[in-house]
Amino acid sequence: MGLGKANTVPVAISKGQDKAKRDMFDVPMRGTTIPHEVLGKFESSSVMLKPASEGTGVIAGGAVRAVLELAGVRDVLTKALGSTTAVNLVRATEQGLRSLRSKAAIEQARGVKITL
Repeated sequence: MGLGKANTVPVAISKGQDKAKRDMFDVPMRGTTIPHEVLGKFESSSVMLKPASEGTGVIAGGAVRAVLELAGVRDVLTKALGSTTAVNLVRATEQGLRSLRSKAAIEQARGVKITL
């Protein structure tokens, strides 16, 4: 996510794109959904992200849906809590996606093998 400010629209868009390109990150996935439930918070906005079974689709509002679709998540359930300001919801979603951990990362941190 990148937010740019300038006197003219084209320059603001360019600044936003440059910032977004610098802040890219990988989202851990399990099939077409996220690996576990997470709550992303930014200021007074919160977004709950829950994994969904294949074929469910992205059940989310406008700003959250855009972020999740661009991240490649195809099946997820969401709920916006608190303030529904679009920019804050986008940042809360980004924070939630950043806090996701893959199975391999959890195994490495704990030093044990996880079997399901």
